[in-house]
Amino acid sequence: MSADADVNVSRPSAADGLVMGKDGMAALVDVLNRRGFTVIGPTARDGAIVLAQLRSADELPYGWGVELEAGRYRLRERSDGAAFANAAGPQSWKSFLHPARVREWSADRVEGEVVFTAGQAPPPRYAFLGVRPCDARAIAVQDRVLTGGTYRDRGYARRRSGTLLIVVECTEPGATCFCVSMGTGPAAGPGFDLVMTEVVDEGGHRFWVRGGSREGAEILAELPARPADPETRETARAGVAAAADRMGRTMPEADLRELMAGTLDAPRWDDVAGRCLTCGNCTMVCPTCFCTTTEDVTDLTGDHAERWRLWDSCFDLDFSHLHGGPVRASARSRYRQWLTHKLGTWYDQFGSSGCVGCGRCIVWCPVGIDITEEAAALHDWTQSGQSASASEPA
Repeated sequence: MSADADVNVSRPSAADGLVMGKDGMAALVDVLNRRGFTVIGPTARDGAIVLAQLRSADELPYGWGVELEAGRYRLRERSDGAAFANAAGPQSWKSFLHPARVREWSADRVEGEVVFTAGQAPPPRYAFLGVRPCDARAIAVQDRVLTGGTYRDRGYARRRSGTLLIVVECTEPGATCFCVSMGTGPAAGPGFDLVMTEVVDEGGHRFWVRGGSREGAEILAELPARPADPETRETARAGVAAAADRMGRTMPEADLRELMAGTLDAPRWDDVAGRCLTCGNCTMVCPTCFCTTTEDVTDLTGDHAERWRLWDSCFDLDFSHLHGGPVRASARSRYRQWLTHKLGTWYDQFGSSGCVGCGRCIVWCPVGIDITEEAAALHDWTQSGQSASASEPA
């Protein structure tokens, strides 16, 4: 046991937390691995900050930041060596809790009988390291959607059960971030096991860490850390507060649910439809979109079959297909369906917005369509004295 570990015997209050250096981060990943977690966190790979399994803290993206804009994402080197000074990458934690491809079952013909086999192996117990506050909210939203109602997604519930959330507060938002508008960041909300704020200044490279659950506190007690000093706490809080004032985007100051309901016939939908490729990228990168479809496949002999569940998108022409054709055949109607659901009717279904302000849909749209710009244009249209009945029907 290290000398620093002796300090941890007498714990400060949860609000005060502890301070650890890069050695503490290395110890954290080691402790999580030793406890049997599959540790998932950010790492720099293939020109992006991606989420992947971490064997050690050395794989974290120390010294890498990002440059974001509508339809543009680039890595850039940082001189301060910070690990978490980068905004959301192309993936979200949805990729692990609600995977893009899941085999539901397989069936084999054996001696004239059909034998079914469950398609999913027991999931690992995940520890998510580096969850942004907006993404923590997105996980809570998906919890509500997939396990909070009458019909529970049992596969999601198994993967989510026991998942450890280690949230990192944001001190450097990207140019497409608007979590403040959605009330989801940059400070952490409830629901974490551990939360940390990274500080890099003349006092060194360190992390202010607080526990949010019993298990989180137990893990924290195993790390080489010291009681948090007032200077580190204040510097960390100031960094998060400053980030709130540097959001790259904002939503209009309006009731978004009412705005969506009152602008269904606005001419702006024609404008965005002329740019939208209906590729579905926005739904793929969105941390809360949850729609799926099923696909049955067989081998050439006909003796083996599988059913797969796949991500689906409301931008797909076949998504609303009924006998006779799709309900939403135009790009206008499909984009409108996505935006009005995300910002409006999601409230009717689940009691919250479906948008957490991460900005991924802006960055990864091939033509740079900006959800905040579209909402602002609709708001401006309502403020100009127009009414839903004044324009052409949808």
